Amino acid sequence: MEFTKGHGTGNDFVILPDPDGRLALTPELVAAVCDRRRGIGADGVLRVVRAAKHPDAVGLAGQAEWFMDYWNADGSFAEMCGNGVRVFARYLTAGGLAEGGPDGLPIATRAGVVRAVPAHATTGAAGTAGAGGWAGDLAVDLGRPRILGGGVATVGPLTLPGVEVDCGNPHLVCTLAAGIELSDLDLLRAPGYDREAFPTGVNVEFVTPAGPVGGADGHVRMRVYERGSAETLSCGSGACAVAAVVLRDAGRDGGRIAVDVPGGRLTVTIDGDRCWLAGPATLVAHGEFDPAALTG
Repeated sequence: MEFTKGHGTGNDFVILPDPDGRLALTPELVAAVCDRRRGIGADGVLRVVRAAKHPDAVGLAGQAEWFMDYWNADGSFAEMCGNGVRVFARYLTAGGLAEGGPDGLPIATRAGVVRAVPAHATTGAAGTAGAGGWAGDLAVDLGRPRILGGGVATVGPLTLPGVEVDCGNPHLVCTLAAGIELSDLDLLRAPGYDREAFPTGVNVEFVTPAGPVGGADGHVRMRVYERGSAETLSCGSGACAVAAVVLRDAGRDGGRIAVDVPGGRLTVTIDGDRCWLAGPATLVAHGEFDPAALTG
């Protein structure tokens, strides 16, 4: 199988081209590919397939040509991945599979159709069309996060109150109390949470405030434990969930929040029904692997 390796702020993916939906992709193969010692190593797999050729996306084919078939590292499906969408858009535009029009590049996901654009387009800058306009950071509109209610996460002896947020996938945002540092958290194991509230699992974000950043209405630091992938260096949809909670707690309906993750910095801009997630998207390698060697 051919593959490309890419990442967004350290959240890394194996990208598998499969335009006509012919690959025999299984949970076992995905888990083997993502194994960091016996496989290529990644937080997940992005299968690049035309929406019209995948049963989960055929109903969206009229809105988007390409479907991001996202699998977690353990071989389970996920509805959305904010960093993954940016890397997916980078792959499409860099490979000439899509150009993106004046309204951006529509991409079908299990959470619906989202739109990717060059990051400068979200600030009103000119030059969004053409291949050159996609050379820098990318942004994706994931739609405004929905704050649903409260919850609790447990990490070792700590019980941490959180806020449930829907970004197309489930999140529990836990703002740490004074005296608790991100470095204090042992995330080698999954945090505890109410499994009745989150029957398919949940991404848990841990947040502390940071100093002012120019051009931002807020600045925080975040660690995240992703369902199906364990702790990752970054979570794009998680950054959106965090920004929604930070702005709500500040009494603001919208604004721009800088979110520092272990893998770098993401910027989230919430404006009306839009939530723009902006940051780098990098392709680092291309090659081939033998599926039988990974699963044998």
